[in-house]
Amino acid sequence: MGDTESTCPPTQFRDPEPFEMDAAGQHLAFYPGGIDRRIALFELVEGAKTSIDVCFYIFAEDTVSTEFRDALVAAARRGVKVTLIVDRFGAAATESFLRPLTDAGGAFLCFSAKWTRRYLIRNHQKLVIADGKRAMFGGFNIADDYFAPPEENGWNDLGIVIEGPAVDGLNDWYTKLRQWTEREEQHAREIARTVRDWKWKEAEVTWLVGGPTRGLSSWARCVSDDLIEGDRLDMFMAYFSPPKKLLRRIGRIAQKGDTRLLMAGKSDNGATIGASRSLYDYLLAKRAEIWEFEPCKLHTKLIVLDDAVYLGSANFDMRSLYINLELVLKIEDAALAERMREFVGQHIAVSERITIPLHKRRATLWNRIRWNLSWLLVSVIDYTVTRRLNLGI
Repeated sequence: MGDTESTCPPTQFRDPEPFEMDAAGQHLAFYPGGIDRRIALFELVEGAKTSIDVCFYIFAEDTVSTEFRDALVAAARRGVKVTLIVDRFGAAATESFLRPLTDAGGAFLCFSAKWTRRYLIRNHQKLVIADGKRAMFGGFNIADDYFAPPEENGWNDLGIVIEGPAVDGLNDWYTKLRQWTEREEQHAREIARTVRDWKWKEAEVTWLVGGPTRGLSSWARCVSDDLIEGDRLDMFMAYFSPPKKLLRRIGRIAQKGDTRLLMAGKSDNGATIGASRSLYDYLLAKRAEIWEFEPCKLHTKLIVLDDAVYLGSANFDMRSLYINLELVLKIEDAALAERMREFVGQHIAVSERITIPLHKRRATLWNRIRWNLSWLLVSVIDYTVTRRLNLGI
């Protein structure tokens, strides 16, 4: 691989334009820019005729969330069946804020965070389904920062609109999610059992989910298995702090000289950056090429492994790999994989290359202590806590 360096000052970076592709029988439209993503999201809701099924982890009470709530209210008033599910822990939106939706006939449900003996389950999925035929998913939430441009330090993220047979899988999954949330008692064991057993597959398209199963959840097991046989890896990942088993599998591919890892250089949670940096020594020694994205905060989740593309809500960290409810689409299509590698390359061009000399200069004793502590914190404590304990990173 070449020695790609940052060629564009971060202040000059502009989000890539939307693009569309047909892959494995599905039509996919990609929205990297916050403004374009917002337009596509609202068009999906405003064009719905019979039903809108919505699920988000974060739902704020700010400008975009107010406008989105009002769009759902307008849909309900014109006779569309509207269902909104939010995570009770992640969402700031109150019942009074969302009362206009229920007054208009829409349904508002909360996924209640559940303690098991080891952890607290979160519903980290992001999903909108219109009329059971078109859907939007990805890593973004409903809050102003997820639609703001890079010059305002908005989150770099990716929304995907999908049309095709795979939407049937989303309809089935959303039905199960609603069944859990509308019951007063949401049993962690039932959720874990469904997450363990459920997946939707057709030809080269597979919906995978994450959640509180024993060991890696289904989406993570699929990636883990692919890493065993993989030869080429591109990862564009907001939060990266995998366990040693997966780290070693990435290292095995990196030794072949064809691994690009694009990580966060900015975040609202410095501990997540420190956790990633704690792993750079190993990865650089295995010949992985690493960059940190500089223009703005990074929230994108994208993996391209040989001819397989993984898209969705899941980070490559302990929570997304083992605990959180996640939604991930795997598409096996060589042309799509190549296009997404080009997409990663567009962002590498404005990122800082992490060379061995640069990493050694950064890796003072104090920084190593902070990085290792960061890995521990983000692996065992929720982000809402570690955000307050960012250790000055």
